[in-house]
Amino acid sequence: MNCHLAPSILSFDLTNLRESVSTLVSNGADIVHLDVMDGQFVPPITFGDSYVKALKSAANAVYEAHLMVETPERQFEPFAAAGCTRIIFHAEATIHSHRLIQTLKSMGVEAGIAINPGTPVEAIEPVLDMVDIVLVMTVNPGWGGQSFIRSALKKTARIREIRPDVLIEVDGGIDPKTLPEARAAGANVFVVGSHLARAVNLAEATQELVRLCG
Repeated sequence: MNCHLAPSILSFDLTNLRESVSTLVSNGADIVHLDVMDGQFVPPITFGDSYVKALKSAANAVYEAHLMVETPERQFEPFAAAGCTRIIFHAEATIHSHRLIQTLKSMGVEAGIAINPGTPVEAIEPVLDMVDIVLVMTVNPGWGGQSFIRSALKKTARIREIRPDVLIEVDGGIDPKTLPEARAAGANVFVVGSHLARAVNLAEATQELVRLCG
């Protein structure tokens, strides 16, 4: 199964995002990952659907919204209308995961479900056959620059056993050292934020990660 690099724009200079996104995509990243936070599900507040509208013309890529918000279904239509073809919500944010996946599918949007480090795979096992992508948080959500939680890779491996064909995304602490570990555990989509944002040469850093993706 093909692997994909999904840079998170959260850690980048928001005043220069279009140029950064263009550089990332032109050097091999094929997904733009948007961390949407509401100040409720996680303490920080980030950005809304208007950022997607502003960035879509910067580069041709898959734009995915990672909704770290309460009542995520309220954000489905705005982000889909803005150009996100994939929307990921957190299992912890709803008691109606099945219905929310159905809603996304009915909109023609790829449906994803995310789990925090403290959430077991069993919490999402009943809907694993419905989703297009599963996001395994390898840090606690809310802030960039945290240390990689290796124990989360056991969940990645378990999900791969259950759904050999599904996209499995890992998010948090991904860099040239941890990406191969996550790939060996079964992940094939890699969200990278702080490592790329700190890079002296963004193009070269992106190319290195793309090579590690294989």
